[in-house]
Amino acid sequence: MKQFELNNLPHRRKNILTGEWVLVSPQRTKRPWKGEMAEPEAEQRKPYEPECYLCPGNKRANGEVNPKYESIFAFTNDYPSLVENVPERIYNKKSLLVAKGESGICRVINFSPRHDLTLAEMDVNDIANVVSAWREEFKNLGSNPEINYVQIFENKGALMGNSNPHPHCQIWAQKSIPVEPAKELKQFRKYYRQNRTTILNDYLKLELKLNERIVYKNDSFVVFVPFWAVWPFECLIVSKRKISTILQFKRKEEIDFADAIKILTTKYDNLFKTSFPYSSGIHQAPTDGKEYKEWHFHMHFYPPLLRSASIKKFMVGYEMLSEPQRDVTAELSAKVLRELPDIHYRTKMKTDLNIS
Repeated sequence: MKQFELNNLPHRRKNILTGEWVLVSPQRTKRPWKGEMAEPEAEQRKPYEPECYLCPGNKRANGEVNPKYESIFAFTNDYPSLVENVPERIYNKKSLLVAKGESGICRVINFSPRHDLTLAEMDVNDIANVVSAWREEFKNLGSNPEINYVQIFENKGALMGNSNPHPHCQIWAQKSIPVEPAKELKQFRKYYRQNRTTILNDYLKLELKLNERIVYKNDSFVVFVPFWAVWPFECLIVSKRKISTILQFKRKEEIDFADAIKILTTKYDNLFKTSFPYSSGIHQAPTDGKEYKEWHFHMHFYPPLLRSASIKKFMVGYEMLSEPQRDVTAELSAKVLRELPDIHYRTKMKTDLNIS
């Protein structure tokens, strides 16, 4: 299909990581996309909130008191979705009612003692410390013989179901390989068998050559809107070097990964001058002791906002009953993000007002 057809006619794009499809309808946008600019948020959070159960020195819901931490604080979730030592018993009624026990561990990592920060407003070095904490958690959880997959993820913003704005993420480590990584593993293996290289290695080379969906790149990572993106400003961060897990990071790659996260989240906030909600997660090779030559390290960002700080994309109707659909092409979304400033709008506001 020629480029002008991709920009003007309805078509389906294949997600090479899952094998699934998305319907793209660019003809529904007859003129270049222009975001509806929302006013910057008037309310400012305090660095410390006495009622926050994640702030240093405060009591959590289960009665435990947080230490007065000064950097990063990790702990086991007080009300976890997975617990250890669950029997692997099978419930099966004529292969129609099927269930089995699932054990695991749920952890929480507070990125900072400051209640008023997000990754977008943290320094690169502080984000690099978060990356180091992810590495240690992945190492410790993955070494557990009962854990075969470790999922690191962040839900940012009330729109994504996050009830506490204190900067933090979750890690769910479990016995089974979850559905989404399992889909990717299937595609990774199929491509590797045929080409003896990772699918993301070849895909990344193509993206860098075409330079149509690239948002940002540094020495170690590339940030781009994937060709098959479903969410309006969905992005991937992919390592340039073939890496299976965060344990293979060099120190330079930790810094560069932090830099990529900083730039992308800053651009997100700058888009509508709001603390941009999203769900993000790192997809790594399973931790079951097997070799995964086909796996390639990457991080997904799924933000729901569409045209302003208050207008989001909903998965309804056709998308619930048939397949995902989007109007704005991945190429246009990448252009919008790429052209946004790398300096956070709040930082610029403070600089313009000469506020420290």
